[in-house]
Amino acid sequence: MRAPLPERALRVLVIVVALVLAVGPVLYGVVLAIRPFSAVLNAPLDLFPSPSEWDFSAFGTAIRDEADGGFGLGRFIRNSLLLALGTVVASLAVSVLGAYAAARLRYKGRNVVNGIILSVYLLPGIVLAVPLFVMLSRVGLTGNLAGLLIVYVSTTIPVAVYMVRNYFIALPESVEEAAIIDGCTLPVMLWRVVLPIAAPGVAATAIYVFMIAWNEYLFALLFLVQKRELWTAPLGLSQLTEISVPVTVLLAGSIIVTVPVVVLFFIFQRFLVSGLTTGAEK
Repeated sequence: MRAPLPERALRVLVIVVALVLAVGPVLYGVVLAIRPFSAVLNAPLDLFPSPSEWDFSAFGTAIRDEADGGFGLGRFIRNSLLLALGTVVASLAVSVLGAYAAARLRYKGRNVVNGIILSVYLLPGIVLAVPLFVMLSRVGLTGNLAGLLIVYVSTTIPVAVYMVRNYFIALPESVEEAAIIDGCTLPVMLWRVVLPIAAPGVAATAIYVFMIAWNEYLFALLFLVQKRELWTAPLGLSQLTEISVPVTVLLAGSIIVTVPVVVLFFIFQRFLVSGLTTGAEK
């Protein structure tokens, strides 16, 4: 039965308003980024510039190295990409094994361990910043990407274990029992049986870990503030907020930094959606 006309009209109105509020600022930022800075100063509310007025030089200025008159955002994005991909690989390699142990194995203190994992996940990053900095500075791992990678892995493992554990719990144990009857050892069963079934959940966790590492700012600032050549994308983007930087360059840099996450989301969207629903019901 179709809803009454006023109700349908109200629903459409709410959707349109939500889209305008969510997408409108982004589109406005894109329009400003492709306009010359002088035109933005003269007519900042001109939302429909003609193609002849389009100017993409702000994107080049944001990406180029400082020696070429830019702000080095391209180099910072490469650093962030290396850190984010390394964090995903290392974090999942540890988290899959830990999550399966937390979900399936029976051992003394199991609930306590699961509670500790959740409590570490709930701790704010600022609480861990000073202890991690002190420990890594004593072994000479501050001021380089390796030390920051260790920090990212250590801070994302709890959330990755917690998420993957929920997916493993949702899987039917009968499949694993059948694999064991067929002669599979635990590592073989985990690799050939459990992981293919839990692939959507693991993919969703990988995307979440990637976004955490890609957008992280506090630890990057703490560990790399004196090593400009090793800055990550959030650190590089923060320099564009200075008053001397044209707003077109700031918006262009913001769009460039956002693109990798958006592309990754659309590529793995089906895994993300199915992974979230898999972890939500058994």
